[in-house]
Amino acid sequence: MNPTIGVLALQGDVREHVAALAASGASAVLVRRERELKDLDGIVLPGGESTTIDKLLRAFDLAEPLRVRIAEGLPAYGSCAGMILLADRLLDGIPGQQTLGGLDITVRRNAFGRQVDSFETDLTIEGIEDSATRPMHAVFIRAPWVEEVGPAATVLGTVATGPAAGRIVAVRHGRLLATSFHPEVTGDARVHRMFVRIVRESL
Repeated sequence: MNPTIGVLALQGDVREHVAALAASGASAVLVRRERELKDLDGIVLPGGESTTIDKLLRAFDLAEPLRVRIAEGLPAYGSCAGMILLADRLLDGIPGQQTLGGLDITVRRNAFGRQVDSFETDLTIEGIEDSATRPMHAVFIRAPWVEEVGPAATVLGTVATGPAAGRIVAVRHGRLLATSFHPEVTGDARVHRMFVRIVRESL
């Protein structure tokens, strides 16, 4: 049976995540209202503008119900802005910006710079199939990085070369997974397959 995984559909690469989940053996549904959280086995928080998504979550009365579901154990994967939303601690946020929390990390918003500083590189990600022999091509767009990892979280990947060498860009904390980059835009569904495995293991 395919798990039902929601994609938060307030802003960002929603269609790309839906396609990647479908290719990974999940039934993907769009989530805009609290009632749509009820039957989910997991949820994806897409990239976009984290401050805008935060405001929309509250405007749609979705922030607190989603925060509760994640705290209760709902598996979640966040890419880029989604990583910011899952972080327990945030640096360089705007005044009043909130996160959903659950992931024991400190994340720095827009750490890699502005849109013009977006870049691509190859990464080895722990837990990703064939990652050592077939690195994952990662696209960073106004991306955050993980400044600090708490004892409950595990580093899965870091940037290997260039000015950002050593920066943490993929982490896991139990049923929560997050990446600074956007795997949904490259056609490589291995991160999504990893998340679907996490969801299946939680059922």
